[in-house]
Amino acid sequence: MQTNNGKSALLVEERPIQTNRSVEGYVVQGTLLLEDGTRFEGESFGYTGAIAGEVVFCTGMVGYPEALTDASFAGQILVMTYPIMGSYGVPRPSEWEDDRIHAAGLIVSNYINTPSHVDSEMNLGTWLQREHIPALEIKDTRLLTQHIRKHGAMLGKIVFDTDLPFHDPNADNLVARVSTHEVQIAGSGETTIVLIDCGAKRNIVRSLLAKNVRVITVPWDYDLFSPACDFDFDAILISNGPGNPKMAQETIQTIQTAMAREIPTMGICLGHQLLALAAGGDTYKLKFGHRSQNQPSLLAGTKRCYITTQNHGFAVGTLPAGFTPWFINANDGTNEGIRHTHLPFFSVQFHPEAAPGPVDTDWIFDYFIERIRGENE
Repeated sequence: MQTNNGKSALLVEERPIQTNRSVEGYVVQGTLLLEDGTRFEGESFGYTGAIAGEVVFCTGMVGYPEALTDASFAGQILVMTYPIMGSYGVPRPSEWEDDRIHAAGLIVSNYINTPSHVDSEMNLGTWLQREHIPALEIKDTRLLTQHIRKHGAMLGKIVFDTDLPFHDPNADNLVARVSTHEVQIAGSGETTIVLIDCGAKRNIVRSLLAKNVRVITVPWDYDLFSPACDFDFDAILISNGPGNPKMAQETIQTIQTAMAREIPTMGICLGHQLLALAAGGDTYKLKFGHRSQNQPSLLAGTKRCYITTQNHGFAVGTLPAGFTPWFINANDGTNEGIRHTHLPFFSVQFHPEAAPGPVDTDWIFDYFIERIRGENE
C-alpha cells in the first residue's frame, strides 16, 4: 500500500474547466484504481484531474448536493449506489450544507446531464467542473460496492493520463482543514449554545435557530475557557466532521474542561466520538462505515426504532464510565448514542438535523434545550 502523507488528498492536477462531458467530440475516459490493484474504467463528467483519497459508498437515493457539501466527506471518493444521479440538478448555494464541495471525488452508475427541477441552477457535471472535483460514470457500481463491503473501505484514486500516489486522508487533521476560522453569532434567544465547528452541516444551526436559541459557532480549537473569550454561554454542541476523531485533540481538551464544570454538552456524529473520547471511552474504525439515509437506530431498552441519516467511518467502541447506551444500530449492533447517568452529557452518532424525508429525531434538540434549562432531569 502506497501512502503520501506529505501531499493533500484534496489537491488535483490543474486542468481547464470543460463545459460538457467531452473534449473536441471525444468522451474523456478515466480510471478508479483501488489500493489492492482493482480497476474500474469509466467516463468523466466532472473535472479531469487526478485525485487520491479513501473510497466509500453511500446508499442514499437522493441528497447528492447535501452529501457533496457535507464536510464529513472531506478526503473521500464517494460512490453513490442509487443508479441515477444528477436528475434534479444543483440548487442555489443557500440550500447546500456548506459553501463548497468537500468530497474529493464522485462515482455514479448513470449521470443525468439534463436535470428537471424548479430549483435547479445548473447540472451536476458543471458544478463539479467549476469546483475541480473529478467524477466518473462507472456502470457497475454494484460490483464496486460489493467489493468495498467485502474488503472494507480502502484507499483509491481517480486518474486520467497522469498518475499520483495513494493518500490516506485519515492520517491528516481534516477537522482543522474544514472548520471555520472565526466566531459567528446567529439568533437572539435567551439560551446561548456554543457550536464547536468540526465541519458542521448548516442544518444544525438552522435546526437550533428554529428552537429560538442563540448560536455562537467557534473554530474546532477555540479556547472557550480563556480570559480572552468575551461571551457567556449555557451549553456546548460538538458538530459532525471528517476523519479520525483522535486527531482533534484540542477539541477533546475543551470538552473535558466543559464536563469538569458540568456544562451541558451534546455531540453529533464526530461530536459523539469526541465526547466519548473526552470522557475516557475509545473509538475504532468501522469496516466500511455507515453512510445512508435509512440507518435504523433502536432506543436502548425499548422496541422503538428511528430511521436516521448517518455519515461516519469511525464508531464508539468502549463506553466511558458513568455513561449508558442511548441508541443501538439495529443492523450491526454498533453504538449510536450515549448519555450520562445523571449529568447533562449525551451524544448521538446519527444526524438529528438531517431531513431526507422523515424528521424522526428532531426531538433530540428539544431534549438538549430542556436539559440546558434544568428540565427533564
